[in-house]
Amino acid sequence: MERRPVVGLAGGWRVASGFVDLLEALRGTGAVREFEDEPVPDEVLYRLLDVARFAPNGGNRQAWRVVVVRDLESRRELRDLYLRGWYPYLAMSSAGLTPWAPLTDRKAEERAMSEAPAIAAAAAQGPGGFAEHLHTVPVLLVVLADLSRLAAVDRDLDRYTLVGGASVYPFVWSVLLAARAEGLGGVVTTMVVAEEAAVRRLLSVPDDYAVAALVALGRPVKQPTRLRRLAVEEFTTVDRFDGPPLRSG
Repeated sequence: MERRPVVGLAGGWRVASGFVDLLEALRGTGAVREFEDEPVPDEVLYRLLDVARFAPNGGNRQAWRVVVVRDLESRRELRDLYLRGWYPYLAMSSAGLTPWAPLTDRKAEERAMSEAPAIAAAAAQGPGGFAEHLHTVPVLLVVLADLSRLAAVDRDLDRYTLVGGASVYPFVWSVLLAARAEGLGGVVTTMVVAEEAAVRRLLSVPDDYAVAALVALGRPVKQPTRLRRLAVEEFTTVDRFDGPPLRSG
């Protein structure tokens, strides 16, 4: 693939080492949870959001809203809300469960979650990781979704609803891709969504907005580029769910 010089964001993507092409970014933008102690200037953050606003979304209603959380006390409260879900998440994962899966063994989930206090106590004895130090991340963005502007066509189905997210999460992913272009990294997490009422109170969010995600951004200690994913044949079939796998050529 031909590489061209970068002027701003035209013709390529600016990164610390020069630039990265689109396909490399799509294949190599991994989750970053460890950041350098370096602030992200407002003009850089503005550029990320200025690019991300062109993300595809239903009816071009742009139902997202972003709160940049800078107040240290608010950041600490977000961290504490995050930790309320983090240790149960670890407990369920350790038990071989997919945490909070819509279809799951609820009794096994309950048994697993009983181990969360022990996991929390053990974590308190150590240096802590991303979750325990969430309040120190250079940039914290809370992404909200305007529930009056989502075309959730599965709203009335007798199952878990997820279609509305299609009008918000592409925007979130575009933020991460734009961050990669600036030599930054980050991760999207939904852990605080379980404490939505508390997040609303903390950030004065109206009831007609849902908390969709928390995005952490900064200069990565290490930029992950070698990601592990299933092969196309493992998740794509032809004509039917149980049809033959799609293969190259």
